[in-house]
Amino acid sequence: MLQYFKYIGLLTISLFFLFFGVDLLIASYRLTNPFAFVMTFFASNLMILISAALALGFALRIRGRYRTAKQLKTASSNLPQ
Repeated sequence: MLQYFKYIGLLTISLFFLFFGVDLLIASYRLTNPFAFVMTFFASNLMILISAALALGFALRIRGRYRTAKQLKTASSNLPQ
């Protein structure tokens, strides 16, 4: 059960940084300095890429643990008494 809270917390943090990266990407288009625009643009894209990959990984781990727990529960209820 503690694993669920750990992965849900990590998923929440990665989603926060994903939305922060999108906000930073939108804000980069308001910059007037071309060098600052390019640096902010690529930094925000890297932040979005890493956060999305981590969020997907954490979501798949939560789903995998849920399926495993469900299968164990079903298998244990089908045992002869």
